[in-house]
Amino acid sequence: MAKTSKVSTSTQPESFEEASVELEKIVAEMEAGQMTLEASLTAYKRGAELLQYCQKQLQDAQQQVRILEADLLKNYTISDTHDR
Repeated sequence: MAKTSKVSTSTQPESFEEASVELEKIVAEMEAGQMTLEASLTAYKRGAELLQYCQKQLQDAQQQVRILEADLLKNYTISDTHDR
């Protein structure tokens, strides 16, 4: 008999790391090939949700880095290096 998946319900992950770990588990379960069709569809849907969450978190982090870099570059002048 095919085993069913232990995929979480559609709750928002606590963090990028938590979402990443859950996504890795889903991928491993699906690759094992022991899930029913219904469980596979549920796992795929959850995996897509987690992937979207992770991509959003990465985009937000990249935007924060751009803002920080722009502020640092704007405030940096050549005379700052000579004063040290």
